[in-house]
Amino acid sequence: MAHNSQDTDIRSVWPRVSAGVNEIMANLMNGMSHGRYIELHTVIYNYCTSSRAMTHESHGGPHRGANLMGSELYNHLKDYLRNHLSVMRADAQTRVDEELLKFYSTKWTEYTTGAKYLNHIFSYLNRHWVKREIDEGRKTIYEVYTLCLVSWRDHMFAQLQSSVMAAVIKLTERQRNGETIESGLIKSVVDSFVALGLDENDSKKSTLDVYKVYFEKPFIDATDAYYSAESEKFLAENSVPDYMKKVETRLYEEESRILTHLHNTTTRPLSRACEDVLIKRKLPIIVEEFQNLLDQDKTDDMARMYSLCIKVDGLDGLRTKFETHVRRMGLAAVEKVSDGGAAPAAATAAKKPAAGKEDEGEEAQGEDKEPGGVDPKVYVEALLTVHKKYDAMVKEAFKSDQGFVAALDKACREFVNRNKVCKVNSSKSPELLAKFCDSLLRKSAKVAEEGEVEEALNNVMIVFKYVEDKDVFQKFYSKMLAKRLVNEASASDDLETSMISKLKEACGFEYTSKLQRMFSDMALSKDLNTAFRSQQEQNHDATDLLDFSIMVLGTAHWPLQPPNTGYTIPEDLIKTYDRFQRFYNQKHNGRKLNWLFNMGKADLRTNYMKQKQQCTFQVSHFEMAVLLQYNDRTKYSWDELSQQTGVAADVLKGQMGILLKAKVLLLSNGALGDSNSQYELNEDFKSKRIRLNLIVPVRSEVKQEADETHKTVEEDRKLLIQAAIVRIMKTRKVLNHVGLMNEVITQLSARFKPKVPDIKKCIDILLEKEYIERTEGQKDTYSYVA
Repeated sequence: MAHNSQDTDIRSVWPRVSAGVNEIMANLMNGMSHGRYIELHTVIYNYCTSSRAMTHESHGGPHRGANLMGSELYNHLKDYLRNHLSVMRADAQTRVDEELLKFYSTKWTEYTTGAKYLNHIFSYLNRHWVKREIDEGRKTIYEVYTLCLVSWRDHMFAQLQSSVMAAVIKLTERQRNGETIESGLIKSVVDSFVALGLDENDSKKSTLDVYKVYFEKPFIDATDAYYSAESEKFLAENSVPDYMKKVETRLYEEESRILTHLHNTTTRPLSRACEDVLIKRKLPIIVEEFQNLLDQDKTDDMARMYSLCIKVDGLDGLRTKFETHVRRMGLAAVEKVSDGGAAPAAATAAKKPAAGKEDEGEEAQGEDKEPGGVDPKVYVEALLTVHKKYDAMVKEAFKSDQGFVAALDKACREFVNRNKVCKVNSSKSPELLAKFCDSLLRKSAKVAEEGEVEEALNNVMIVFKYVEDKDVFQKFYSKMLAKRLVNEASASDDLETSMISKLKEACGFEYTSKLQRMFSDMALSKDLNTAFRSQQEQNHDATDLLDFSIMVLGTAHWPLQPPNTGYTIPEDLIKTYDRFQRFYNQKHNGRKLNWLFNMGKADLRTNYMKQKQQCTFQVSHFEMAVLLQYNDRTKYSWDELSQQTGVAADVLKGQMGILLKAKVLLLSNGALGDSNSQYELNEDFKSKRIRLNLIVPVRSEVKQEADETHKTVEEDRKLLIQAAIVRIMKTRKVLNHVGLMNEVITQLSARFKPKVPDIKKCIDILLEKEYIERTEGQKDTYSYVA
């Protein structure tokens, strides 16, 4: 193909090309015809291809000529862009603030649009000469579009970027101050800064270096300065809760700003900067206000404080204050009820009278305040009220944050186990909790719906979770369960089973194994009674039979102690007693029955009253032994009753006191327990009830039983500690003193918190028994003796 000399000479080619470039860069592309576009493209194409043909003839090869002629065209374009941008820059430098941004934004849009068209017109140069130069490693050669960007960066951006950023910052401040701005101006600046991030090693790749250095950093620095000043001023004139609302608003605004006109990579740096200046630097002031919010129960403000502080890992101070506050509230609630006050609010089952119970004469026992102590129901409700309040606060204000959950648990553990009630006896909480369970599960004149009691038992388990001496609870609970079962006083077998299941889930099978065995014995006893009654009906006349039932219970899992007094079985019972002994020995040869007369009860029907009233007395075995004497006479001395019943004086005194208080017997002379005192049957006795319960716990006996239970717990603990030490040493073989102490505490903490002196005593006992020995030559180190 023949070429005109004008197609090969850069001096004649460039004026024709530059005219078209002018049209494009002046944003006249829309008016350029397709023919004009093809003409420009053809001129450049002819220049590049003709140069290859010409230099092949004159220089012996096409490669060198193509490089030379492509370089001249490229350099002319590069000079043109520099000059074009210099004129534009001079115009820009006469403008400031928003006017500068509008100019910059408009020119950037026009320039990049023109650059895209130039890239198409010079496509042949890009595909051949530019590609060859780049392949040969020339870092300063770019495709035409990239050359346009580099030129803008070097001759426009470099000189204007500080002025442009200053204008952006001012415009942003106006927006922060509440003015409406043209956010598209900032978006255009951001786009230009992002587009100018060119990879020096690969011109086709881009980076965010320019945006990060020249836009993001000064923007964040300005944001820091703006909010530092604003926060200082706002806090000086407003409250902390109002300040937190302001911070929430500001953080939301900054998030919206990122979405509308900043690059998405600025999200975290800008958020972190705002959080730092608005929250972290003001954290001491915010945390200080937390106590006031707690005192006033400002849940919404605390939720706001939590959501702000969690952004800067600033929750430790709040958690510490929360824990201290909850502990203080718990201790105050217990102190109030221990001084005779009522629980702040009901947290357990509401009770209501049951029809027909009054005539039966059954009365609630054990719900009254214990001697020198506090009502178990009021005490537990006080603990639950505090927990319920702050548990709801943790869920609502602190989104069930694990740190606050742990703080609540730690505080509750403190005020449950170390409060005013526990000062005299550190194990008082589990004892009172067990007594409260007893009041819920025992039949009484006050009954509740089964669902309400179930809910109350769930609340009991909340407190139980925090009790450290769970072994104390187990001892008292098992004793009270035994009494409920023996006296047939359980409100519901389903509720009893449900409670045992809850305890099993909390502490494991071993914790409740004895409790479950009690129910098995009760079932076996029913079968035994049925068999004995059937035999008696076959072998004896009906008039010779008593309405008799008995419970045969295993000593290994029933916490019942034989009476510490003598007892002479009344003549009316001797026959039945002997018959059952023979029946049981035939059925279970080799077993021994230990009779617990102190746990027995009887119904005595009366026909001695002058008013001809008949009444049924429900009495203990010892009371029965006394009253049956009056079938023969109406008056006895103390010595006579003591001798005929065989009951020890201190026990008899308590039983007689109940009969005297109920006016069943009358003391005619002397004082209760005196040898010469006389006790006469009150034939003028009256009662509004046809059934009268005379089984009333003697307060001194109740206290003595509690003391004995605590003593039993201490003895059991010594054995558990020793067993744990042997178990650990058998596994470890050799262990130092501190390590052994720590492992013992860890192993036993689920049941109780062992005291260091007790562990030391048990170590000494095992050293004496030669289960372990001191390691020779090593201080405070023990070895297991196989």
